Amino acid sequence: MSPPSDASRSATSAGSAPPVLRFTGRCAAAENPLRPTMTIDGAEVTAHATVEVVNPATEEVIAHAPECTREQLDAAVAGSERAFPGWSALAYEKRQHAVLGFARAVERHRDALADLLVLEQGKPRERAIGEINASLAYARAFSQMALDSEILEDSSERRVELHRRPVGPVGAIFPWNYPVLLAFWKLAPALLAGNTIILKPSPLAPLTGLKLGEIARGLFPEGVLNVLSGAEAGAWLASHPGVRKIAFTGSIATGKKVMSEAGHSLKRLTLELGGNDAGIVLADIDVAQMADDLFWAAFSNCGQVCAGLKRLYVPNSLYDELCDALAGIASKVVIGDGRCPGVQMGPVQNRAQFQKIAALVDEARAGGTTVIHGGAPIGGKGYFYPPTLVRDIGDGARLVEEEQFGPALPIIRYRDVEDALARANASRYGLGGSVWGRNTGNAAAVASRLETGSAWVNQHPSMAAHIPFGGIKESG
Repeated sequence: MSPPSDASRSATSAGSAPPVLRFTGRCAAAENPLRPTMTIDGAEVTAHATVEVVNPATEEVIAHAPECTREQLDAAVAGSERAFPGWSALAYEKRQHAVLGFARAVERHRDALADLLVLEQGKPRERAIGEINASLAYARAFSQMALDSEILEDSSERRVELHRRPVGPVGAIFPWNYPVLLAFWKLAPALLAGNTIILKPSPLAPLTGLKLGEIARGLFPEGVLNVLSGAEAGAWLASHPGVRKIAFTGSIATGKKVMSEAGHSLKRLTLELGGNDAGIVLADIDVAQMADDLFWAAFSNCGQVCAGLKRLYVPNSLYDELCDALAGIASKVVIGDGRCPGVQMGPVQNRAQFQKIAALVDEARAGGTTVIHGGAPIGGKGYFYPPTLVRDIGDGARLVEEEQFGPALPIIRYRDVEDALARANASRYGLGGSVWGRNTGNAAAVASRLETGSAWVNQHPSMAAHIPFGGIKESG
């Protein structure tokens, strides 16, 4: 799905890259920095130490988030342990009622939550509202899923029943790209199943997670839902003996550390890690019809999507035509501060990721590839990098082999479908992938051979509450 277009004034990107025609600039500076609080055992909690939260569109400090202490984390786990017996003993319908009541409360705070999301994450406000709406839809869909027992055998010899039981306090650690949605993906199923939960957002974007904790106060029994912030809290949660399960979304490197820490107490783990998703274009596609969907599969949320399209394999017969079509779309994208009207793409969320994108593209250019749109920071304040398309690139380039997690797409030629499949599957990642073709049956047959947790046809990605999601290989 592509966002609506809008007219805007033009500007030229830094360096020798092609011009970025639609940059709106930056909106007014924020006023006094916010001082959010944590939620532990149902109460508002501050901390002596804080961490600065930066608006990626302006590089201004917008908040001082609490840096939780080990003692505060211990208190949150202890509260979760105390709350667990009573919460898990509640009838499922009462837990449903509480989760749906929380969703209604979040909906009442949607505008304020969206403003925070734009400030800390950078996405356009329309997209922030969309993320919150999707989160509420997931909560309501999860609430309609029954946890009924199953009869596995009922014979003259025995009766066997399968019952699903909560495990206890859950530590939920999530990143900065979709902080509201990923919080809901974890908290709603955990609470409905009868677990208590401790949420730990990224220190780069903790404000919306902390706001969710604030909204939850008084809606759940004390200790059922806790929210902590801080750089060290994730490792402490993973190693804490009182936490029975870790649900983690983030990078492969951090996921391996979480797995190692959790191994000391043999916690249950759900690891949704990085992806370097390949899209394979078949020779029968209508380029004019599919180019827009292909573009936004790669550049939605400024390319900061774990299961976004990150490598595009195109047959020789369509290569030039599709490259030109994608470059034409890129030239019309409105880039700017997410608070400004009409913006379609905001900044990269943080300086480190911004620098990584620039380095990968610079390295690809130095290796002889051709940048057909973008290719250099826009300049000035903010981590703005235009949608960048790199053609004439092959295997071995870091932009192809690594997850860039930002607005840069390598477009790779292939000889035949077997060649494309072999190269798409030759990766340590295995989160998602897609195949694009006019003959959907043929495309589905090719997609079934992708070594990924999910494979889509003529879309990338597509998710819903009732559809399993996860990766293979080092993607989780």
